[in-house]
Amino acid sequence: MRNWLVLLCPCVLGAALHLWHLWLRSPPPPRASGPSAAGQSALFPQWKFSHYDVVVGVLSARNNHELRNVIRNTWLKHLLQHPTLSQRVLVKFIIGARGCEVPVEDREDPYSCRLLNITNPVLNQEIEAFNFPEDTSSSRLSEDQVVSVSFRVLYPIVITSLGVFYDANDVGFQRNITVKLYQAEQEEALFVARFSPPSCGIQVNKLWYKPVEQFILPESFEGTIVWESQDLHGLLSRNLHRVTVNDGGGVLRVITAGEGTLPHEFMEGVEGVAGGFIYTIQEGDALLRSLHSRPQRLSNHIQDLRVEDALLQEESSIYDDIVFVDVVDTYRNVPAKLLNFYRWTVETTSFGLLLKTDDDCYIDLEAVFNRIAQKNLNGPNFWWGNFRLNWAVDRTGKWQELEYPSPAYPAFACGSGYVISKDIVDWLAGNSGRLKTYQ
Repeated sequence: MRNWLVLLCPCVLGAALHLWHLWLRSPPPPRASGPSAAGQSALFPQWKFSHYDVVVGVLSARNNHELRNVIRNTWLKHLLQHPTLSQRVLVKFIIGARGCEVPVEDREDPYSCRLLNITNPVLNQEIEAFNFPEDTSSSRLSEDQVVSVSFRVLYPIVITSLGVFYDANDVGFQRNITVKLYQAEQEEALFVARFSPPSCGIQVNKLWYKPVEQFILPESFEGTIVWESQDLHGLLSRNLHRVTVNDGGGVLRVITAGEGTLPHEFMEGVEGVAGGFIYTIQEGDALLRSLHSRPQRLSNHIQDLRVEDALLQEESSIYDDIVFVDVVDTYRNVPAKLLNFYRWTVETTSFGLLLKTDDDCYIDLEAVFNRIAQKNLNGPNFWWGNFRLNWAVDRTGKWQELEYPSPAYPAFACGSGYVISKDIVDWLAGNSGRLKTYQ
């Protein structure tokens, strides 16, 4: 008997150790998100309640209740009912904690939260875009063959004339200059004015002006006026900082280098002006009505935000699948939303991979895990998805980027769905305060 015990003891001990090891590796119940969980975190700050192979972050806007419910009733429902995947995957919707307090109608564009700050608009008259100081020392005949200035239209205008500086030293107009207006990212000029000694236009104040074909430049139009010298000598120009902009009460903004200029292939010269332009404000009566109704619109919008906050809190308490990140929920803040979510995952969850997607996408989780297994994509330093190469930087519209200097992005995975390994998430979260959030 003693011999048998000697033989069996190592086996029993080995079996006990094996069961203990399996128990340690088995996934515990999903982590709660209520006050009790917070209290346990305070008591055991190093303890990870759950480990997930994949955390799925679904970017969602605050008012996209229906899209989130579609997900809850399709692929997320499948996940939660799956005996294995439900323990391996955590899904959270990423939503900004605060709504924009500016009504959409009163924003500079629908993707930001910047107030369209129009006050006392100058209506029913022509407006010279620039005022110049009385001293002529700030104007100089430079060697620059091309001078340009970029601008953004905040409310519809019509440019009626383009102009060049009057040279007081000349007897009459003695130069040959072409003035062109380009729309952002377009290579052909919308309209052109040519100035020469026999055809110099009409002198107004310190400029010579010529009328141009009149187009309505709509809200959010972005363009560049370019002055080109056709002579061997350069242009009479002024630095933008020595010029006062007549914005018509807030309908026009000149884009300076500090704000991020619009990079154009044809912009070869210095930042400044070698003349000006004359414009009028369109639909003045509609603008006055909009400004008059703004206070009531703001009051209604603030009330709507309170209702939206209550609905989101109710939705979150029912489903427990929302992470509210500390940003204003607008499209321009999507990069900041993601960085905040990466920080949340690192601080609260143990995981191997993070899958980012949008609330209008369907995720085939079995296919994701099959790809992970087939390609061994569960190690460090992985970023995989549907990559775009040599993608041009958008200077207008929804994906507008004014500050990224290159004309094309480096290779990147499409936002509809990509996966990154935890070490990359750790790096992004750890450096989130120093990273530049390009659009």
